[in-house]
Amino acid sequence: MSRLAERKCVSLENGAQPLKGKQLEELLNELNHDWDVVDEHHLEKEYHFKNFRDALNFTVKVGELAEELNHHPEITLTWGKVILRIWTHKINGLAECDFILAAKADQLYSH
Repeated sequence: MSRLAERKCVSLENGAQPLKGKQLEELLNELNHDWDVVDEHHLEKEYHFKNFRDALNFTVKVGELAEELNHHPEITLTWGKVILRIWTHKINGLAECDFILAAKADQLYSH
């Protein structure tokens, strides 16, 4: 299990800035290697399933997790696939909580 998945999300202080460069690389290295940092703005990953029902069930689990963390990803659900895009809207970029949510989503995934 990723150590990120054990962490808690904390609210950002006013004036917080998005993570960049080496900070992003370090946190990305703590995730499974199938996550992408896109334009230093958001995390993205595709999860694959054998059918729509399994993809839908995963989507519901991620939604429940997002509510628990009060941190909500963009979720695309199609047959056999769920795409998560995660970023912090408050800073229009990436923060540690985005990586925590990603690690926790990975824990929910079973294929």
